[in-house]
Amino acid sequence: MAERLIEKGFTINAFLSSPAKRAKKTAKIFAQAYKFEESDVILIPQLYLAASGIFESVLSSLETDPGTVALFSHNPGITDFANTLTEARVDDIPTCGVFAVKIDTDNWKNFKQAKKEFLFFDYPKA
Repeated sequence: MAERLIEKGFTINAFLSSPAKRAKKTAKIFAQAYKFEESDVILIPQLYLAASGIFESVLSSLETDPGTVALFSHNPGITDFANTLTEARVDDIPTCGVFAVKIDTDNWKNFKQAKKEFLFFDYPKA
């Protein structure tokens, strides 16, 4: 999936992951594909089995503007969160699925009220 994103010209500047084994491993694979170090993956304990609102809280608390952020977490929370962002809906984001949204803001603190635009949904078996 990381290679598909790279082929599309899609950049990622920050990798935020649940500390769970599979989420962390996936985040590290993505980071390596994007020429980052495994140590660049930021582990966020709150993302472990997070409810939808936790994702918003984590993004709103980012201190810097890393550009494009990739979140690695778990269902059902990650799918629930994705479905709150735009009018686009998915029944389930499968393992390694990508639900991409453009956020129009210059500060992550404004995440909640920022205009959001659905870009695409992709997953390994697509």
